[in-house]
Amino acid sequence: MKIIVRPRITFWRVVAGVIFLSGLYSTYVRFSGGLGASTALSDRFPWGLWVGFDVLCGVALAAGGFTMSAVVYIFHIERFKPIIRPTILTAFLGYLLVIVALLFDLGKPYNIWHPLVMWNPHSVMFEVAWCVMLYTTVLALEFSPLLWERLRWEKPLKVMHALTVPLVILGVILSFLHQSSLGSLFLIVPHRLHPLWYSPLLPVFFFVSALALGCAMTIFESFLSFRAFRKRLELHLLTDLGKVIVGVLALYLTLKLQDLAGRGALRLAFEPTYEGRLFLAEMVLGTIAPMVLLLIPRVRTDDFGLFVSAVMVVLGFIMNRLNVSITGMEASSGVAYFPSWTEISVTMMIVALGFVLFGLAVKYLRVFPPEEVARPAAVELPAPAVLRRLRQGSTAVVATVGGVFLVLVLALGYSGLRLRPTRAWAAPPAAEGDLQRGLEHFTVPPDIVYQRSEASPGTVTFSHASHIDWNRPRCTVCHHQPYSLVTSVSDRSSPRKPPGDMHAEAFCGRCHNGKQAFNVKEDCATCHKGP
Repeated sequence: MKIIVRPRITFWRVVAGVIFLSGLYSTYVRFSGGLGASTALSDRFPWGLWVGFDVLCGVALAAGGFTMSAVVYIFHIERFKPIIRPTILTAFLGYLLVIVALLFDLGKPYNIWHPLVMWNPHSVMFEVAWCVMLYTTVLALEFSPLLWERLRWEKPLKVMHALTVPLVILGVILSFLHQSSLGSLFLIVPHRLHPLWYSPLLPVFFFVSALALGCAMTIFESFLSFRAFRKRLELHLLTDLGKVIVGVLALYLTLKLQDLAGRGALRLAFEPTYEGRLFLAEMVLGTIAPMVLLLIPRVRTDDFGLFVSAVMVVLGFIMNRLNVSITGMEASSGVAYFPSWTEISVTMMIVALGFVLFGLAVKYLRVFPPEEVARPAAVELPAPAVLRRLRQGSTAVVATVGGVFLVLVLALGYSGLRLRPTRAWAAPPAAEGDLQRGLEHFTVPPDIVYQRSEASPGTVTFSHASHIDWNRPRCTVCHHQPYSLVTSVSDRSSPRKPPGDMHAEAFCGRCHNGKQAFNVKEDCATCHKGP
């Protein structure tokens, strides 16, 4: 008689079920009602939690994959080889979930494939899109040997082993580009991002912090896997990762202080402002506290100490990405943004999905090679053991030092939130002044005469002056695809060839549709005035 084993109902499975149900409902609201119905975003504040957490943090959390791959396969430091598979798995899942998050955040998610055919190499977003696609492909190939082993397919396994080093080199290059290009995104808003976070070195900060974050995620996942599956990496490997984190954090802190001092922005960190308090909280939580903890040998060689330090790094750098994308942008936008519950539930669903997929992969694939995995003799899980030995040496040090820093972070965060305006920021008067001064010196681009086709009733002359909103001119309404290329004045001296069917929705027909402006398909003489 066949015995059916029913899955046990545990607390965490119930929590996951609630998260998935609320996330699925929010998904329905998002794709049936649009961004306006499901988010707290607006034209003045278009990037929120889904970009700040799901995309920026998702990419950064995947940094361990290319870091460890380069260490093992390029620098031939073989003792880190047992870490490769969990880091590759984390990176692969991270990028897959970033793509899922992008589908939620894009206004027209069905156009996500457009960068494949609509090239705009002058755009940072174009580079980001290509890096996501290419590196996800590379990670899928690097991850595939786990599947071939499971399926016992020898031939593709040999092929992938032969391609390992070229794939690793390609992955390192793409990750260098991608981690830094996410920071480059914010270089285009020098007057909007708060000086505590805006810097010409922003791409460098994103890249260096991602290195520390990748190592911390490896430690974090190793201990979670032990909790769930009794599988983890050997302690001496994690201790070495702790040393690497200290070095990277020291480099990050040095660069940060020199940059702030060099730009004269260091004093802003100590002013009693919303941004200043949250900046200090971010630096204490993600940089100073874990660096101090890991500098103590007794903490660095203790599983509980490593776990607490890794969690601090992860939380600190999540806070950094949220500060860059949300906190630092609020004042200049004049909007007090707080994510809607649907945004939060979707984000929680994506995170929960990552944990579930990671757990399934560990359960059914050889993510932790059995011959390399440490198998402690103790049968009790770490958390209760840690609680019982709280009075012992290393655990007491971790609890004391970590607790002091945690209280400091909470105090800074609370103080920052109290200093945050509860209503929308008033529009900065200087901005209107700058706009007026800019309009005084603004030169209207010349008219563009388009070549007349044989079927055309007359030549069309495009007038920039009649298409500009003089109260609030925004060139970017038109100057993206397909009008992204702005040619020199000399190029406009002769009639230009139309870039496509100008009546189509992709060109003039987008606005001249009978609703926003007259319909180009009904009122020909308005445009075709020439001979």
